[in-house]
Amino acid sequence: MNQYDKLRKKVESQARRMQQAEKDRPTLFSQTVFIGTLGLLFILPVVLGAYFGLWLDSKVQGYCIQWTVSFIIIGVFIGAINVYLFIRE
Repeated sequence: MNQYDKLRKKVESQARRMQQAEKDRPTLFSQTVFIGTLGLLFILPVVLGAYFGLWLDSKVQGYCIQWTVSFIIIGVFIGAINVYLFIRE
């Protein structure tokens, strides 16, 4: 093989890679779905923690929000871990 054949093959390979990258470019819809999924992964544990904490607080005599606040904070941490693991994939 001479120098020009190597150069031609390299240019063709790069052109194919560029065409494939153009085809695989994310659309607005896929980006919107991705952001929505991230939102659900973060918010769902927070809301579930709030409801569970509120239910536990309703079982205690008097006014108490200790469980609600605790489970909201736990939900924030779990949601952050969910988002991190989802983005890492």
